[in-house]
Amino acid sequence: MGKAMWRVLVAAGAAAVFSGVGAVPAGAAEGGVSFSRVSVNGGKAIVVGVKEEVEVRAAFRMTTKLRYDEGPMVFPWRGSGVGGLYNTVITSDCKVVDRANGVCDFDEWLYIDPRHIDFGNEDAGTWKAVGQVFLAGDAYDIDDLHIPLQLKRATRLTVNASPEPVVAGKTITVTGGVTRANWDTHTYQGYGGRTVYLQFKAAGAASYTTVKKVMSSSSGALKTTVKATRPGTWRWTYYGNTTSGAKSSTGDYVALR
Repeated sequence: MGKAMWRVLVAAGAAAVFSGVGAVPAGAAEGGVSFSRVSVNGGKAIVVGVKEEVEVRAAFRMTTKLRYDEGPMVFPWRGSGVGGLYNTVITSDCKVVDRANGVCDFDEWLYIDPRHIDFGNEDAGTWKAVGQVFLAGDAYDIDDLHIPLQLKRATRLTVNASPEPVVAGKTITVTGGVTRANWDTHTYQGYGGRTVYLQFKAAGAASYTTVKKVMSSSSGALKTTVKATRPGTWRWTYYGNTTSGAKSSTGDYVALR
């Protein structure tokens, strides 16, 4: 169950129930339920800030001939005694694939709220996806799906390139900063000692190219100089790590004169 107060909603009515008791489907868990075709957040890391509730989309297939009381769900879990990571889960109705064998496809909307009292920096890192369904008679089935999920603290970057405009061939100073979500204080704090990439997109170009890499100061500040050879847009990019999300700043355009 969740770390926090939670609810499971089933869209447009109760979950489908397959009556009768048949043989356990091939590959099913010991409890007579199996989950397959699982996708959580499109396979990407789940990145969470300090205030905004994050919606995580998931989809999965469940196979069972057992009766169940509540909609099945897939969620991040770290093991017994830790609980799942979510505040709310909304599960769709069964999309019947094979009624005779109890095969259903489901869509899911899972919500994580970083403002909850039980959510902290220690939650960043690797979780695993599990599938769970509550069966008739107060029983339940929970399966390790052997899918790692990465939960990361959001990062932010700012940029300022000056002077604007600049004389061709003269020096531009590019400053900015990198901060990271602190889930304990619900604020963004300077992220020091990070390798951040200065990138440039020339006027008329379709993409950015990396110009140099810079280490952020202990307070997360960024500063470097480059020569102005063409008009274009400057930005900072941080590619993230196992506990912190990747992010690029907005661009700052500098014209030549």
